[in-house]
Amino acid sequence: MAKLSKSDRDALPKSKFAKPEKRAYPIENEAHAKNVKARASQAVKAGRMSKAEEAKIDKKADAVIKK
Repeated sequence: MAKLSKSDRDALPKSKFAKPEKRAYPIENEAHAKNVKARASQAVKAGRMSKAEEAKIDKKADAVIKK
């Protein structure tokens, strides 16, 4: 997966995040979108995220992956 520097991440529009309100889970390319799905799954298993939140994140990530 390509590295995303702080300045590059800060330059991304909110639409390039799976959780735009927190600017969390950047999904600007396929590699990052796949990584976001894995991190969301881990968060659910650890009890830090609900299944509903994971489903929203997965839906946004899937849209990037299918492009």
